[in-house]
Amino acid sequence: MKVLVGLCVLAGAAWADESISALGRRFSVPLAADWKASAETLELVVKRPQEKPRRPKQFALLEEGPFTALTLEVEVKRNQTSLILVYAFQDDAHFNYVHLSVDDPAKVPAHNGVFHVFGGDRVRISSTAGGAGALPSTEWTKVKLVWDGKQVVCHANGKTAEALRGVDLSLQKGRVGLGSFFESASFRNLRITAR
Repeated sequence: MKVLVGLCVLAGAAWADESISALGRRFSVPLAADWKASAETLELVVKRPQEKPRRPKQFALLEEGPFTALTLEVEVKRNQTSLILVYAFQDDAHFNYVHLSVDDPAKVPAHNGVFHVFGGDRVRISSTAGGAGALPSTEWTKVKLVWDGKQVVCHANGKTAEALRGVDLSLQKGRVGLGSFFESASFRNLRITAR
């Protein structure tokens, strides 16, 4: 049992063993070379192939926290089809995230929704109802994520949908992050209000 716990700690440390400064904050990342960071923007510029288990691995984790409730506001820009906002992060195998994309969630259930990671592959915890994707263009989009420790609601350009609402009672605190599943993305004007 001690060996297993030690390996889990090492795996978590290896996930985010580098640090970058962007948007006036410090972030932990797996590889700093994958990011372009400045006071104005944070950009994930290198796409890494997806590995098993199937869950996001390329995100910048804010070094502040953990939070039990928060409002995260940020402007985002997808470079391909999607990007993610991570919340309730405990370690690289236990966290939640909102996946924002151009895709209609009813047609592509793995996109545009709220997802839960608990030791294995990611699992959708929101409805696939809601029509068009949250990020129809590659222009900068204002996004607001509100999480109360149990429920999350995300808005893109002031609009939300059932696909962007989820409830999880297993991860009621954690850190937050910005990134993508296996694409590149850009972020600016980050504001976090803890409650």
